[in-house]
Amino acid sequence: MTPLEILAAAKYGAPAPRIPIFCNLFDQGARELDMRAQDYFARGDCVAEAQLQMLKRFGHDNVWSLHYVGKEAELLGCKKILFADDGVPNVEDFVIKNWDDIAKFEVPTDITQQQAWQAIADCLSILRTEIGQTHAICAYVTASTTLPALLMGMDNWMELFLTGPADLRDELLRKCVDFVHQHINALRAAGANVLMYSTPFGSPYFVGNKIIEEIVLPWMKLDLLPGGVADVVYYCGMAPFNGVIDLAFDQLGITSHYISPLADLAEAKRLIDTRGLTCGVIDDIKMIHWTEAEIKSEVKRIIEIGKQGGHFLFGNGVMPLAVPEANIKAMITAAFDYGQLT
Repeated sequence: MTPLEILAAAKYGAPAPRIPIFCNLFDQGARELDMRAQDYFARGDCVAEAQLQMLKRFGHDNVWSLHYVGKEAELLGCKKILFADDGVPNVEDFVIKNWDDIAKFEVPTDITQQQAWQAIADCLSILRTEIGQTHAICAYVTASTTLPALLMGMDNWMELFLTGPADLRDELLRKCVDFVHQHINALRAAGANVLMYSTPFGSPYFVGNKIIEEIVLPWMKLDLLPGGVADVVYYCGMAPFNGVIDLAFDQLGITSHYISPLADLAEAKRLIDTRGLTCGVIDDIKMIHWTEAEIKSEVKRIIEIGKQGGHFLFGNGVMPLAVPEANIKAMITAAFDYGQLT
């Protein structure tokens, strides 16, 4: 079976020789090609090449088209990204500097005509050609309720979201929904077959269940209405969200859930059961300092909880650049060893 077939088997409960094994390697790409981060991320062909080289070396089941989360802000007018060769790129210049800018802010009619889209398109074109029929090609989608944090800063967005005028908040969110629709459609058309739909606001760790039910979920529904959710994964960063899994099933129809390492995995597995895919996630921040033996032990623990009854995937979060390559190899090797089903 191909990795893509193994992923489908896990999601739908069909027989397979092993569980799917994801390894998310974003910032390692520049180092892989011995390039400066800014030069590397400017070229989609380089991002694709690095993903394919790391896939060949480590043998996991997925690649990523994601360059960095700030790419979405660039598609919406951000002119400056702060790059670092030892860290994650961040938005340096906010598109919305004050609330008055919301009225002037406009989403492009076609984001694929923006200069910032070209590198994404180039990356996905190569990945689709090389492994589109055999592997998961993952793309990252920021939910409309989180996107404003990239446009105006988290502090300013939290102030508007929680205490600002509701009509102004909703005006911005309507524009963000328009972008999310375009973004999802463009990613799918370009070759992405797994969409990591990300919002910390989908976790009670950030806002209460009342706000999630009354404000966040209705906007998430609008985000996901066109095109369905068959390829969508519910993701709240590394924030726990066991308490809203049932809501995500009932209100959004999302059946794949990328569980936080801070959450009780056994509880998540019980909640999801055979309705969908439970993705058990190792704490890869701790992997910076763990020994290979400690990593092996933690992988075994996660997989032993998750693989009973099937419908399970093993993965990591964002794999900090400081994690030694030997530890990445130890994680993947252990996942293959303990993830066998036949």
